[in-house]
Amino acid sequence: MPADTPAAGPPVTAVSAGLPDFPWDLLEPAKRLAAGHPDGIVDLSIGTPVDPVPALIRAALDAASDAPGYPLTAGTPALRAAITRWLGRSCGAAADGLGVLPLIGSKELVAWLPTLLGVRAGDVVVLPQVGYPTYEVGARLAGATVVRTDSLTAIGPTPRVRLVWVNSPSNPTGRVLPAAHLRKVVDWARERGAVVASDECYLSLGWEDEPVSILDPRVCDGSYDGLLAVHSLSKRSNLAGYRAGFLGGDPALVAELLAVRKHAGMIMPAPVQAAMIAALDDETHVQEQRGRYAARRELLRAALTGAGFELSHSEAGLYLWATRGEECWATVTWLAERGILAAPGAFYGPAGERHVRVALTATDERVATAVERLAR
Repeated sequence: MPADTPAAGPPVTAVSAGLPDFPWDLLEPAKRLAAGHPDGIVDLSIGTPVDPVPALIRAALDAASDAPGYPLTAGTPALRAAITRWLGRSCGAAADGLGVLPLIGSKELVAWLPTLLGVRAGDVVVLPQVGYPTYEVGARLAGATVVRTDSLTAIGPTPRVRLVWVNSPSNPTGRVLPAAHLRKVVDWARERGAVVASDECYLSLGWEDEPVSILDPRVCDGSYDGLLAVHSLSKRSNLAGYRAGFLGGDPALVAELLAVRKHAGMIMPAPVQAAMIAALDDETHVQEQRGRYAARRELLRAALTGAGFELSHSEAGLYLWATRGEECWATVTWLAERGILAAPGAFYGPAGERHVRVALTATDERVATAVERLAR
């Protein structure tokens, strides 16, 4: 070997090899097909907001933009107070005994929560049968075993369950879990010393049913032991680009998460913290955005059923869970041929393989275009 040839370094473990394919990469062929439509694509695949960030939030961000120092991982006292107030108004949570923490968007928390909680190989993480793909990614990153089920009795007596994810309203199905169901999950998990993490990012978007937080006294009896409720401002306030989320629940769990996140530098930028306060303390912009989604939902719902689709659940949230009674990729292709892009249900678990997820996040003009194309 020549003297100037660098020595081989230690082998690098490819963490990505243990993860599923990134779902949206698989959708690229259908996206290209839909984009070939003469009048352009109507992208209803990803639930990314398209409406403007409310002016009061942008003003708060601008006013706090001179922020040369390091912000607090725990959030400013003003932000923690705003989160606590919001959880009280929207979730029925009492301030006493409640821990809160800002997040750099909710997805990073979903992906890293098992690891941050010390979940390891041999432990079990329970996921909804049909659910957000990042729940599984987080479990795999921690080396845990994944169990997909909507019935905890199917798990059996194993003591290895460390974390149970629930999601209501559901992404992708729009299903709302009643308080009695959530209470049974909480009781089951507490008997086994497992944590329940409730993804409640669509809580403000109940259409035909009223979603209930896991922090509601009807669910938890006013005790937050072993509970974490995860929220996001991406949908309710159009802040996906700000990466603004938060959680509330068991103060001991929150303290542990904070301790690890401080070491890892998981810090929300100070201007975003200020913007969050403005967003959390104002409900007018939330109702205005809700009205936009409600109007788009009615148009797309009528158009899909008129085109022969059947809708399952879809009583809340930002999506319509639709089927033509065929394999989901065939439906994706059928829609793409009409210039409409939807997400295949297989992205959300094997039980979703005959559905597609249709997002309400497109402009009024693009929604009207989709409605016209579905009517042909």
